[in-house]
Amino acid sequence: MSEKELTQSLDTSFSYFEEPSDPVNSPSHYNSKGVEAIAAIEASMSDEEYLGYLKGNCMKYMWRYKYKGKPVEDLKKAQWYLNKLIASVESM
Repeated sequence: MSEKELTQSLDTSFSYFEEPSDPVNSPSHYNSKGVEAIAAIEASMSDEEYLGYLKGNCMKYMWRYKYKGKPVEDLKKAQWYLNKLIASVESM
């Protein structure tokens, strides 16, 4: 067994230790030491920049949903960014 196959086998074997991942609302790869990437991004930008970021990500997922193999997931991600954009505009 190659090193790559062994690593993949071990990753699969220990998956029961991991929290279930929600690829739309809280992808595990977007959280580091309890800090969500979206919160860090928001904190690093002005309000106008953050609204543009949300709009751009919504557009990205709408644009690609037919091409990446998970159309419903991408549409839900677009909806997630749109909901964040709406909430941000409402709170201004």
